[in-house]
Amino acid sequence: MSSGRDAAGGAGDTGAGRAVARAIVAGHGDVAAGLVSAVAQITGRGDVFLPLSNRELSADDLERVLRDLVETTGVRVIFTDLPAGSCTIAARRLLRGRPDLVLVTGANVAALLDFVFHGEHQLPDEQAAGHAADKGRASVLVVAGSAAPAAGGMPDRSRGGGDAH
Repeated sequence: MSSGRDAAGGAGDTGAGRAVARAIVAGHGDVAAGLVSAVAQITGRGDVFLPLSNRELSADDLERVLRDLVETTGVRVIFTDLPAGSCTIAARRLLRGRPDLVLVTGANVAALLDFVFHGEHQLPDEQAAGHAADKGRASVLVVAGSAAPAAGGMPDRSRGGGDAH
């Protein structure tokens, strides 16, 4: 998506065989589109997300586009790329008067995949967002190349916030 206006075009699509979007993924440049593309390639469920780029949008325009997407789609979960980035700042402004919205910052593919698989029929979107944040945080690891072999014969000196996958 080259701008926020592009993201609104497919919002709320309820065509045959298509899921209604459950979350917005907002980020710098093509990050949101790339994350959603990865989810689509892995699961075939990219339509769960509406990607939004901040490209060519002022802070006020970004907040307006985000507000419009939330209001026109009914989406209550927003994933952003950076905790202090422009997309997060715009989302946090929306949260001020909207206790029904949930924001997850630092989104990654693992978090979005978890949201896809733990939403809809398993958990309410707000709880699925919390679960996704935990999974995304746990997926960030540091693996050194000269580590001693671990179980399975592969070197592994991982350090992460949770389960190593």
